[in-house]
Amino acid sequence: MPCFALILAVISPRLAIIGVWIFTDDLSRAYDSWFLPFIGFFLLPWTTLAYAVLWGVGTNGVTGFEWFLVILAFLADLGSYAGTARGREWGD
Repeated sequence: MPCFALILAVISPRLAIIGVWIFTDDLSRAYDSWFLPFIGFFLLPWTTLAYAVLWGVGTNGVTGFEWFLVILAFLADLGSYAGTARGREWGD
């Protein structure tokens, strides 16, 4: 299952979030309510997915090097928005 989730995450982080939500309880363990994952699904899918998966990997919390991975996911989300803005600026 982890390899399949990784492949889904590479293809589409939103699809991977749906898979994690259906097949595991990582989202409900990492987040106290449904609101943050719902907003994260639309705004920061890589960050939402990374935080939820890393929450359950070790200590039921994100600590140490895991925060570095969450920050990388956040930068990937920001990079996707910057790439979209640049594409609109330059045209086709």
